[in-house]
Amino acid sequence: MTSFSSITGHPVRGASQAPYDFDTPVDRHGTWCTQWDYVQDRFGVPDLLPFTISDMDFETAPEVIAALRERLDHGVLGYSRWRQDDFLSAIVHWYATRHATDVEPESVVYAPSVVYQVSQLLRMWSRPGDGVVAHTPMYDAFPKTVAAHGRRLRQCPMDDWAELERLLALDDTAVLLLCSPHNPTGRVWSADELDRMARLCARYDVAVISDEIHSDLAYAPHVHRPWVRHGGDGRWAVLTSASKSFNIPALTGSYGIIRDPAAREAYLRRLKEADGLSSPAVLSLVGHIAAYREGAPWLNALRGYLAGNLAMVAGRLGEEFPQLGWEPPQAGYLAWIDLRPLGVDDDALQRDLVEVEKVAVMPGGTYGCPGRVRLNVGCPRSKAEAGVEALVRALRRVTRPEKATPPP
Repeated sequence: MTSFSSITGHPVRGASQAPYDFDTPVDRHGTWCTQWDYVQDRFGVPDLLPFTISDMDFETAPEVIAALRERLDHGVLGYSRWRQDDFLSAIVHWYATRHATDVEPESVVYAPSVVYQVSQLLRMWSRPGDGVVAHTPMYDAFPKTVAAHGRRLRQCPMDDWAELERLLALDDTAVLLLCSPHNPTGRVWSADELDRMARLCARYDVAVISDEIHSDLAYAPHVHRPWVRHGGDGRWAVLTSASKSFNIPALTGSYGIIRDPAAREAYLRRLKEADGLSSPAVLSLVGHIAAYREGAPWLNALRGYLAGNLAMVAGRLGEEFPQLGWEPPQAGYLAWIDLRPLGVDDDALQRDLVEVEKVAVMPGGTYGCPGRVRLNVGCPRSKAEAGVEALVRALRRVTRPEKATPPP
């Protein structure tokens, strides 16, 4: 079998690495699953094969499942605390062993979600009407959250440093909303790029909110560098969770790192006193602790499997549409595919995917960039292959109908 260790930085033995099985599909129908049970909400048609919202079709690490079962066996699910050594030391351990980064336990804060933290920090570090800078393409929750709080979104192309500085220098720009690694492109920012952003934000007194929820899924030689290592003494926060890397978003929990004591306490007052969220989701705490203390082997195996899925996508697109020059992302399991070289009509492609192929693939316009698609391949290889083949057939029909083939 092909080895993808050169991509992941970890040895992989074939498809699913024992003792973990990523090949066997898990039926998610009837589990209130957003991706499977509610695909009609976004695409208007039920029972599509979905490659959409960024969760995975895999069971989480068995070590996490075992810890959750043990906690449930206790039987009492009362109020809890996140400010305790088991949770905080697990985070410190994870950053030290996974990201070679020292985290002070007192700098950690809790939240029900990363987007909740974005909302609170926007309120703390900006006023209605202020500008918030973010890179395009853009995670679709960002513009919605910025608009909901009456701030003005300022969009900057990812490699346009002159435009980034121009936007940060505006008198009413208050926040850089960073996505690191970037969603939807999977870009891993280099140390030099992060240092450059940090200098610009310090120069223009702009706070930084860094969403790093995909940080554990960067592929070698690319290395995720937490903003903790670049922010210095400025106003900044790192927001993240084990939910993406260990596929546990339904446990509802995240955490942040805010080094400045005054900013941290202001955030925690909002969490506890304004929003009444002083008691965390206890199963989220259990899941995070187990993942960060015992889940590294599972995550290594998962990364190898995902790298295999992405390599398969690259190979198939390269065979059929070499002009795309598509390469796997530097992080994550979302294949961001630029179809503009094919001159694809977005609406025609989506109609074909939904009506003919019966698959749901996110259009690039959702992230502010028409002419692309975002294909989620966090799934068994068989499903990923079915999705790529459906996309290939649909692209044939909308770009070269004389060579089109019907779906099987």
